[in-house]
Amino acid sequence: QVQLVESGGGLVQPGGSLRLSCAASGSIFGIFSMGWYRQAPGKQRELVADITSDGSKRYADSVKGRFTISRDNVKNTVYLQMNSLKPEDLAVYYCNAYIVERLGDPPYELWGQGTQVTVSI
Repeated sequence: QVQLVESGGGLVQPGGSLRLSCAASGSIFGIFSMGWYRQAPGKQRELVADITSDGSKRYADSVKGRFTISRDNVKNTVYLQMNSLKPEDLAVYYCNAYIVERLGDPPYELWGQGTQVTVSI
């Protein structure tokens, strides 16, 4: 069974940095896009950033210039480096990936369990 395991969340002061990691484990033939979404209290889940298998990246306007997404295709891991954090970045951050388990299978979407990021004095 394939799963996504996130790490790296926590409490940080405004202006600080955190690095999130998400590793996919299990029987995996390939992974198309990997990304990060977040859900703040009382708000809908939104895309933060994603990256395709060939390295194309997208960012939400609110994080451009502050967050950087990267991935290690050998380790099946995606990272989110978050700098200059603001109180409005407070949310649960979810890892997302489109997984192919076997050659010829269609990709399916998988979510991590979420990791809390709190930005506060």
